[in-house]
Amino acid sequence: MAKEIKFSLLYRDMWQSSGKYVPKVAMLKEIAPVIIEMGCFDRVETNGGAFEQVNLLFGENPNKAVREWTAPFNKVGIQTHMLERGLNALRMFPVPDDVRALMAKVKKAQGTNIMRSFCGLNDHRNLKGSIIHAKAAGMIAQAALSITYSPIHTVDYYMGIVDKVVEYGADEICLKDMAGIGRPAFLGRLVKAIKDKHPQIKVQYHGHSGPGFSVASMLEVARAGAEYIDVAMEPLAWGKIHPDVITIQAMLKDAGFLVKDINMNAYMEARALTQKFIDEFLGYWIAPSNYQMSSLLVGCGLPGGMMGSMMADLKGFQGAINSSLRNQGKKELDLNELAVMLFQEVEYVWPKLGYPPLVTPFSQYVKNTALMNLMHTLKGEPRWKTIDKDTMNMILGKMGKLPGELAPEIKEIVKQKGLEFYEGVPQDAFPDDLPRYIKMMEEEGWDRGQDDEELFEFAMHETQYRDYKSGIAKERFEKELEANKAKAGAPIVITRPVVEVPAFDVEKIIAKYPDAQPVHATVKGEVIWEFDVADKSSAPAEGSTVKCGQVLCNVQTFYGMEEIISPADGKLVAITAKQGQKVVKDEIIAFVQ
Repeated sequence: MAKEIKFSLLYRDMWQSSGKYVPKVAMLKEIAPVIIEMGCFDRVETNGGAFEQVNLLFGENPNKAVREWTAPFNKVGIQTHMLERGLNALRMFPVPDDVRALMAKVKKAQGTNIMRSFCGLNDHRNLKGSIIHAKAAGMIAQAALSITYSPIHTVDYYMGIVDKVVEYGADEICLKDMAGIGRPAFLGRLVKAIKDKHPQIKVQYHGHSGPGFSVASMLEVARAGAEYIDVAMEPLAWGKIHPDVITIQAMLKDAGFLVKDINMNAYMEARALTQKFIDEFLGYWIAPSNYQMSSLLVGCGLPGGMMGSMMADLKGFQGAINSSLRNQGKKELDLNELAVMLFQEVEYVWPKLGYPPLVTPFSQYVKNTALMNLMHTLKGEPRWKTIDKDTMNMILGKMGKLPGELAPEIKEIVKQKGLEFYEGVPQDAFPDDLPRYIKMMEEEGWDRGQDDEELFEFAMHETQYRDYKSGIAKERFEKELEANKAKAGAPIVITRPVVEVPAFDVEKIIAKYPDAQPVHATVKGEVIWEFDVADKSSAPAEGSTVKCGQVLCNVQTFYGMEEIISPADGKLVAITAKQGQKVVKDEIIAFVQ
């Protein structure tokens, strides 16, 4: 009998691999029924990672988003799963154990069925609490292995972690191939080892597309016994994200596996809705490189989702680097040359820092150290001159045990700084802290929310939650969106006080200025005056000089911004419209003498 392979849609991960923000609540509610109608998914990743944080960043309530996003899937029996970072839970630095326990209770109450937990260092001690809390809350506990490729990351190495998390009570194992650099044959051997030793454990594979191995890897893990495969769908598939479900379904079907059919009408509708979300605002944060695969990722092993921020960092450093090179009489470097050098520096730095798997936040630590090394060496200065606090805490073991040995020069830096290595359980260094957050909420007069969900959000993301509550987050987001749209040359609706224009008789104007040429609205829409560059709060003044081809005003229409252009050089002698007024095609809005 053919073995069944089930698909999990990584819709949350599609966005967070691609841009700064995720769809808003209204968008999620719109697309959920269409995803269900596609009929090919047994699971959907709905939240976790940075989902809650980015909702706060654009001024929306993340708890409302999770409840309304998970509800339709729960109703039809599609399992929902979340991603969390073990000791770091839903943020980039360690979280007290009582907050981690509350997270599991809240997410279960909000409709999340599976908690996928990973540790960026593969320290099973950091996963123990996640498994215990997930099980206590009634969730499926899925422990994730952060997959990377190095001399020490062998099948035996990973099986050592698997044995421990199964001992703690994990129900499932996820192979989290966050950079997509796991070699297909190796991943197949690892899945077989898991299924041979722990046949009751379900295995799910999560592999990004960046360096190009993921399709072959999905076939290998399926043949080795994996039950679930994570996929994406266009227009946010491939590139640095995940393979599209259509390709993987066709490949596995041909290989003899039992897979669900895809309702292609629903697929095309979901595709169109996703593109609509991109066009409305999400696309203004997607780096073009995130749509592209790159073999350069094979060597450095960095996750594809980091490429946008990494290139932005490089661009920021480029000026200082080239200034130093000019002073040294050396050739300046373009961005591509710097990128290759940074990839090579990551390859150099990574083993010396103990081979931490290149996943959040440790991929950022390694990249940051490599970037600083690159800047210093190009200036003729020594490596390791700048190591940030978080990276040093990783080196010292405060976030968990590094998989490999630190290089002698790194140990010497620790010694010179008079620092000590931490040998204890990482969680012990971060005591319970919920009472303090409860007290602060009482002082602010804030409600703890249904199932204490608002308390959880505040304790997990205090700064972002305060900005959300004050309205600063929404204001900041709207300004950022307007700036990004302007940078992209997109139509912008400009909100200004309505400018009143005196009423007058058009026929009298024509009689008074017989040589004046009327300017007609060529489209229907709303008038947005933009003539006076020095003062955009008012309509153009009579007597203003205009030139043939100059934009007198813009008209915001359903299809975008349309320009109304002066037909001749001369003086503006009269205007017949005001800002915000609805105009119809061929309506006169001004006269030019």
